[in-house]
Amino acid sequence: MERLEAFLDWGGVRKDVVCLVISAAALAASIFHLPLPFDAAWAAIVLCGVPILLEAFIGLVTAFDIKADVLVSLALIASVCIGETFAAGEVAFIMQLGALLEDLTVARARAGIEKLVHLTPRTARLLADGGERVIPAEQVQVGDLLRVLPGETVPVDGIITAGETSIDQSVMTGESLPVDKTAGDSVSSGTVNQFGAFDMRADKVGEDSSIQRMIRLVQSADAGKAKIVGLADRWATWIVVIALVSAAVTWLVTGQIIRAVTILVVFCPCALVLATPTAIMAAIGNATRHGFLVREGDALERLAGVCLAAFDKTGTLTRGTPRVTAVQSLQPQLSRESLYALAAAAEQRSEHPLGRAVVRDFQAEAGASAPEPESFEMLPGRGVRACVDGHGVAAGNPELLRQTGAVWEEAGAALAEPFREQGCTIIYVAVDGALAGFLALSDTLRPDAPDTIRAVRAAGVTPVLLTGDHENAARYIANQVQIESVRADCLPEDKLRWIDASQARGQMVCMVGDGINDAPALKKALVGIAMGGVGSDIAVDAADIALVNDEIRELPHLLRLSRRMMRTIRCNLAFSMALNFAAIVLAMTGVLDPVVGALVHNAGSVFVILNSAFLLKWKSRA
Repeated sequence: MERLEAFLDWGGVRKDVVCLVISAAALAASIFHLPLPFDAAWAAIVLCGVPILLEAFIGLVTAFDIKADVLVSLALIASVCIGETFAAGEVAFIMQLGALLEDLTVARARAGIEKLVHLTPRTARLLADGGERVIPAEQVQVGDLLRVLPGETVPVDGIITAGETSIDQSVMTGESLPVDKTAGDSVSSGTVNQFGAFDMRADKVGEDSSIQRMIRLVQSADAGKAKIVGLADRWATWIVVIALVSAAVTWLVTGQIIRAVTILVVFCPCALVLATPTAIMAAIGNATRHGFLVREGDALERLAGVCLAAFDKTGTLTRGTPRVTAVQSLQPQLSRESLYALAAAAEQRSEHPLGRAVVRDFQAEAGASAPEPESFEMLPGRGVRACVDGHGVAAGNPELLRQTGAVWEEAGAALAEPFREQGCTIIYVAVDGALAGFLALSDTLRPDAPDTIRAVRAAGVTPVLLTGDHENAARYIANQVQIESVRADCLPEDKLRWIDASQARGQMVCMVGDGINDAPALKKALVGIAMGGVGSDIAVDAADIALVNDEIRELPHLLRLSRRMMRTIRCNLAFSMALNFAAIVLAMTGVLDPVVGALVHNAGSVFVILNSAFLLKWKSRA
C-alpha cells in the first residue's frame, strides 16, 4: 500500500500537468480518428484514470472511505468493459483536471513555528561565585541571578533586581514603543533589552517561560483548526448508492447494459468536483489583484462564515511608528517652537525610538536640523540630559526631572493628563532646572482605517479591537474608528482565549494582525489575515491570508468576495446536480449513449468553469 501511495505522489503538480497535456492531445487524436496503431484514448485512461483507480482502491481498503473517485472508477471500468474507451478517457481527464485545481489551492508548507523557535534565547549570563559566566539558557534555574546587557534578549522570565532600562516587548504585547523598567519590574523571555544593563532574578524558566508558552499556543491553535472537506467527497456515499441503484434497476428493467453504463458515466461527479476548486481559484486570482496573498486553499471558504473581525491596533489600524502630536510650553517666555528645538537638540544623539521620533518630526516641521548639543548623556529608563546653547536641558519622565533637581510643577504636569488619557506617551522637558513643557507622542492612525471599519460593519461583520496596548491608547483609537468592543492589555494567551470563547459560542472570528504576538491568534481564528508589508515573518507564516501592500481598505472587498464565491459555488453545485439527474432520466430512456452522455455531463463542467471565471474580475459595489 505504501508503494502505491508513493507512486501517486511522484512529481506532484508538475506530473499532473504533463499527464493532462498528453491526455488532451490523445483525446483530440481519438476524436479526429488519426491513423495510430492503437486507440489514443487509452493514453488518457492510463495517465489520468489509473491514479483515480489506485486512490479509490487505497481509500476503500485502508479505511473503507467512499469518495467521489469510487464512482468515477466504476464508470471507467464499465466504459472500458463495453468498449467505450473515449468516454472513459474523457471522464478521467475531467476528473484529473479538477484534482489539479484542488491541488493548486492547497497551502504551502509553513515555517512559522521554526521561526518562533529561533527567537528562543540560546544563552544567559549567570552571576555566581563573585563572577559572571555564560551558560546555555536551558540550564537556568529558578532563583538564579542573571545579567542582561544592552541589545541582548532576556533569557527567561524574571524580576529586575538592579539597574534601569527600556525593554522592547513587541514580541509579547505588540506595543510599538519600548517600556521603561527598573528594579522590581518583571521582564519576559524573548523581549529585547534596548539600552541599560540590568540584573534579574529568574522566575519562570524552560517550558514555563513566555516564549515557550507562545510556541505551544501556536502549535495547539493550528492543530485545533478544522479543515473543510470537499462537498463531492462529503456526498460521495449517497452519490455512489444512487448511481448504482439507478444503473442496476435500469439494467434489470431494460436488459440493456449500455444504458446502465451510460448512467454511471453521466452521474460521474465531474462538475460537482470542479464546482468548488474552480470558484476558489478564480476568487484567489481576484484577491491577488487587490493585494491579498491567499496562503490556504480553503481560507476564502472559511472567511465567508465569519461574523467577527478582531483587529490588532499597532501596525494594523495604526502605522506602528510614534509621531509628535503636541508640543506644550509651560513658561510664558519660552515659545512652543523654542521648546521643540531644545527638546530635539537634546534628543539629537539619542538611540531611543521616542527620541528619534522627536528629531525626525522637528526636522520635518522646521525644515532644518536641530542644533547640536555641547554635551549629551543618556539615562536608560528615564530619558536624556544635554547642554544646548548654554542651557541645561533634560527630557524624559518625571523621575528623571526629579533626579536632576528640576523644579516639578504638578499644575503644569496636569495639562498633560488629557494627552495621557488618549494613550499618548509624554516627554517632559526641563530647561535650566525648571519644568518648561512637554511633548506628547502617539502612534498615528492609518488614514483609511475609519472608512475600512465602517465598510467592514456594512459587510455584516462586527469589528473588535484586540490589542496588547494599554486601555487608554486602545480606547482612543477605538473611538476614532468607531469600534465599540475593545479588549486591551492582551497577552497572546488572552487573545487566544477570547477567540476560543467567541468561536465556542458560534461566533466565527477573522483575526487581522501584524506582530509576532499575534501569531497564536492568527492560527486559532477561523481565518487569520496578516499585514504582509509591516508585519513580522512569523505573523505572515501563521496566517491564512497576507495583505501584501498593507492597504487595509481592501479588506471589505475580501469579505464580500468570499461570500460571492460561496454563492457561485452553490450555483455550480445546484446546476451540476440538476444536470446529472436530468441526464440519468435521458440515459434510462436510451436517449443518451455513453459517449454523448460524457459530452453532456462535461458540458456541465464547462458551465461550472465559465461561471466561476466571472469571479476573476468581480468588484464589490459597496
